[in-house]
Amino acid sequence: MPELPEVEVTRLGFANRIAGARIEAVRVGKPLRWALAVEPLALVGRTVLAVRRRGKYLLVDLDEGLLLLHLGMSGSLRFSQDAPPAGPHDHFDLVTSHGTLRLNDPRRFGAVVYAQDEAAPLAMKLLGKLGVEPLGDGFDLALFHAGLQKRQAAIKQVLLAGDLVVGVGNIYASEALFLAAIRPTLAASRISNPRAARLHAAVREILARAVERGGSTLRDFTNIDGQSGYFQLEATVYGRAGEPCRVCGTPIRQIRQGQRSTFFCPNCQKY
Repeated sequence: MPELPEVEVTRLGFANRIAGARIEAVRVGKPLRWALAVEPLALVGRTVLAVRRRGKYLLVDLDEGLLLLHLGMSGSLRFSQDAPPAGPHDHFDLVTSHGTLRLNDPRRFGAVVYAQDEAAPLAMKLLGKLGVEPLGDGFDLALFHAGLQKRQAAIKQVLLAGDLVVGVGNIYASEALFLAAIRPTLAASRISNPRAARLHAAVREILARAVERGGSTLRDFTNIDGQSGYFQLEATVYGRAGEPCRVCGTPIRQIRQGQRSTFFCPNCQKY
């Protein structure tokens, strides 16, 4: 599933190219996870102002309303001036004066949804419970530690929940916990302020590095130009069960937490 770095890489790939474009046509293919919530023809003539990201959602600001895009489990976006005819897995085209933005999603768990603004009920349903952005100025250490103190669940699960800090997906949670030397099964409430500071910095560093590397491509993800991400090639623990830790040589362990695989070094992450 595309996580925050992959969605941010996607945004960076077309945000400047589509800004200022006039919508000329909208094509909707097979049904996606949620309906568009507006007649496609009603979007024609509107102007794209900017593209933002909130967690794993892309927000395409229009001169009237906005579109919320989610890539689901296997979705990807392309933006081109000469888009080929839509294929069987191309389920949404936003045809603009600058080019066509196309959503390809073989599993159809993605979505494109229209809302009048971010305060609209549909937008609030999708965005209202999201935590703070980890790469923004609002990711405050004191608030982060205070939030951890209220959670009895394992720290890995708290990171994945997304209501304290948004966008720390499975790969990046394992990597950040390794960098902070924190065992993924430790109760979040037991993390001291100094260790919270290490984790706070590690989350920022891992996500920023992932964006720089173009995200992670484990199965389907490619960026706006069809290129794969490379962060997974430098992962320290994720996907390396049984292999030696890059720091101490101890074999990396794999466990299951909430039906997701967790990878960690039992020596470097003792507590």
